Amino acid sequence: MYVHTIQLRHSNITVCIQRSTRYLSAFSATRGLHKSALDVAERPAPEETVTSSFGRFIQSVQPRHLSPTVLQRSKRMILDSIGVGLLGSTTEVFELALQHCQHMYASDDISFVYGRQGVKLSPTLAAFVNGVAAHSMDFDDTWHPATHPSGAVLPALLAISDMLHKNSKPSGLDFLTAFNVGIEIQGRLMRFSNEAHNIPKRFHPPSVVGTLGSAAACARLLSLDRNQCSNALAIAASLAGAPMANAATQSKPLHIGNASRLGLEAALLASRGLEASPLVLDAVPGVAGFSAFYEDYAPQPIGSPEKDEHSFLLERQDIAFKRFPAHLGMHWIADAAAVVHKNLVGLRGGSISPNLVQDILLRVPLSKYINRPFPETEHQARHSFQFNACTALLDGEVTVQSFHPEALQRPELHALLSRVRLEHPHDNPANFNIMYGEVEVTLVSGDVLQGRCDTFYGHWRNPLSQESLQKKFRNNSGTVLSNERVERLIEAVEGLDHLDDCKPLLAQLQ
Repeated sequence: MYVHTIQLRHSNITVCIQRSTRYLSAFSATRGLHKSALDVAERPAPEETVTSSFGRFIQSVQPRHLSPTVLQRSKRMILDSIGVGLLGSTTEVFELALQHCQHMYASDDISFVYGRQGVKLSPTLAAFVNGVAAHSMDFDDTWHPATHPSGAVLPALLAISDMLHKNSKPSGLDFLTAFNVGIEIQGRLMRFSNEAHNIPKRFHPPSVVGTLGSAAACARLLSLDRNQCSNALAIAASLAGAPMANAATQSKPLHIGNASRLGLEAALLASRGLEASPLVLDAVPGVAGFSAFYEDYAPQPIGSPEKDEHSFLLERQDIAFKRFPAHLGMHWIADAAAVVHKNLVGLRGGSISPNLVQDILLRVPLSKYINRPFPETEHQARHSFQFNACTALLDGEVTVQSFHPEALQRPELHALLSRVRLEHPHDNPANFNIMYGEVEVTLVSGDVLQGRCDTFYGHWRNPLSQESLQKKFRNNSGTVLSNERVERLIEAVEGLDHLDDCKPLLAQLQ
């Protein structure tokens, strides 16, 4: 059975926790004895480090620090993440992860699992499998610098909320505050590195910053003190990191699952008093902390929300929501190819025949792991410029069904794939903020058709409307939930900042 005792000083949480307290000793003087300034020497306050500033920030953020823009954007992120997680619960990789947890660990009837009525796991394992679900189809949100922020944080917070006694659930605002802390920590850490602004080559970012973001969010929801919050980050740093070599495989979703799970574990360990490096986020010459993940890491302390020194990154940097389940870079090339499809249908009429096409040129950023000429699995297809461009050329769009086995094996698709060439223009860097996708199709008749996409619909510069986001959610969550429950979930998330506790949200996910 999962047992964790914590004393939380929180407006709406009274979970049981044991905390160690530190006592400062001071000189005492005999009553009436006159003391000079030299009689008692006060120890100077230690200089604030980057790590301690992050601990202070996590501990001190309050709901009042969240602007209406931040609240609305984070609720959109939560809705989208739940939806892709529910759809992800239908995938093979989710089923494998769930079976592993059920067969290898003792059963704990505590925290719910996406899409599985009556199935519950320990909080850390529930965070793991629900994190896997969120990324199982690469359908989750993406931020800049490049990472998938919600899937690493939300499953851990839901697992904790489910763990708490029914009379001790966090309020909706407390939940949103913790969620935004987890998102903010990820964004701040990635902005300390120029390398992190580009499509990654070494570490998968959610496995790095996502783990620390999960730890920060959980520490905030558990109302840990400043030192415990710093320790949670440092512990999480020892549990972080996964190589990009596992992109486009069934193991990539494990990165998000582990980030959520291990961040939660880091916060729980810190709550028990486990200590770690007080300088893990600082740049210490000769001793790598977080700098082990980014070679050009140059950290700065984070401002205090209490002193109006801090504005949330989500205020000025919106999130990208995907219209179809694939690597974000695929959305540029798919939209460019859809333009060519529309023009080709108008020119020739009817469906597209590969026999009409002589050559297909894609102008895309140079990024090795999303250059896959002949993908053999759905996960490879989700990371293939060639596949997504040719699918959009044939069908006019890319959808969830585009990655089903029968769609992958279409002869006409493979005929088009054999005609694809790639160019990597110098003005098209591997950076989600400034890249573009261009498709040039030469027909056997000699006609040349072109399509270009600079900003796809769903990008942070051209965000999905609320109607489009809710349509995506209904399509995704409707695969496992009734229409009535889907609508109640939308209502619960939209009104989350007005809920006295999270029970209405959790009730729809059980």
